Amino acid sequence: MELMRFLTRADVRECLDAVDVPRIVEDTLARQAKGQTLLPAEGYLAWTNSDQAYCRSLAMLGAVLSDTGAAGDLYGAKLINAALNNPARGLERAGGCMFLFDPETARPRLMAEGGLLSALRTAGYTVVSLLRLGPPTWDSLALIGTGMLARVHVDLIARYFPEVRDVYSYDLSDDASSAFAAWIGQNHPALRLHRTRSAREAVSSAPVVVTVTTSSDGYISPGWLTGGTFIAHVSLDDLRPEVFTQATAIYVDDFDLVADNPRRVLGRLIQEGIIGRPESTNAARITGSLGDVILGIIPATRPADDIVVSNPFGMAILDVALLGAVETEAIRRQRGNMLDLMGSR
Repeated sequence: MELMRFLTRADVRECLDAVDVPRIVEDTLARQAKGQTLLPAEGYLAWTNSDQAYCRSLAMLGAVLSDTGAAGDLYGAKLINAALNNPARGLERAGGCMFLFDPETARPRLMAEGGLLSALRTAGYTVVSLLRLGPPTWDSLALIGTGMLARVHVDLIARYFPEVRDVYSYDLSDDASSAFAAWIGQNHPALRLHRTRSAREAVSSAPVVVTVTTSSDGYISPGWLTGGTFIAHVSLDDLRPEVFTQATAIYVDDFDLVADNPRRVLGRLIQEGIIGRPESTNAARITGSLGDVILGIIPATRPADDIVVSNPFGMAILDVALLGAVETEAIRRQRGNMLDLMGSR
């Protein structure tokens, strides 16, 4: 008999109630900066489906090493897939599974639905970046995109920044925007939602901007931004190159991951030599990693009358660390189904 615990989204959601997501994200980023993580290059597979919609599969592996020896190390993987026309089918754009491996046998010991956890990992990173790099005071948020990522961002931001009162949102889809408005009203009645007529109106209305779209063409230019703006550039290509070249500071989660990926605008700018490495003499360059800020290796630059950009790549080590916390809760609460991989009778 060879058992593996399986957690549905409902199981994961229940266990996450007891998990401090930003704290785990921050701890993992600090471990990364200290060299206590392993992060291989991601696997990437793309194709077009029968509706000629872009599809992709990402396979991401990672390990988070503990301070207590090998028994506390976490090894795992994330398989997250997406099709751009999934929302038209009534599905979330992205979904998949995550795994934890036994450190002694290398066998998978846990499998969990990955869409919710992946989204929360991303929102957790945004919250940590805001705590460390965001405006000293702020009470309004601009969201470009109103899907699942927008919702988990609102959930965490409302919890960690209770002074936020106004949310300015924009989405190309009226249906998605309406569904988001209904969700806000039901789950966050203290927030005032402003559905703007354009992305520019939303972006220019708040000092904190979070992009959670599927755009592959940059559209946000520096002229849209008011003085003292922090941008969490979570999605691929919302920012035009001039935003990066005019930003006072640019922070990433891992420079090599960002630089090696030409599918994203910042990776292209680095490969073209327009944006330099942290140690370069370029006028425009990466300031450093959020992990280095957490450890005090580099200073934190918060927006005053300028622009600060957070541009994470998205690292599997954060998923693995969060999944480890979920597993601990699942065992404590006796949640999930135990699957016999060998089909023993």
